[in-house]
Amino acid sequence: QVQLVESGGGAVQPGGSLRLSCVASGFTFSSSTMSWYRQAPGKERELVAYITRFTSSANYADSMKGRFTISRDNTKNTLYLQMNSLKPEDTALYYCNAKRVNGMEHWGKGTLVTVSS
Repeated sequence: QVQLVESGGGAVQPGGSLRLSCVASGFTFSSSTMSWYRQAPGKERELVAYITRFTSSANYADSMKGRFTISRDNTKNTLYLQMNSLKPEDTALYYCNAKRVNGMEHWGKGTLVTVSS
């Protein structure tokens, strides 16, 4: 059974930091492209960043470049998102996504990040 379980969300003040984690199980994590998406209230889900399989090449949406860092630990089947210099507009439900070699795609249930003073 495929599972993606996110954690690490919470409430933080503007300028603060959070580290999200996503623990994967039920599929070959190391051979999957992993991504973080987010969905703010009243808005569509958007890509935050993704990291490729094997080479772990990281790519970011423009508004996240320089503030967010995506990484993966294939020995722990875990995906991370380090978020620094958080802004109120970063408030959203953050989702972990896996795209497998066989074409299947999986989503976690999300972890809520709230940035507010």
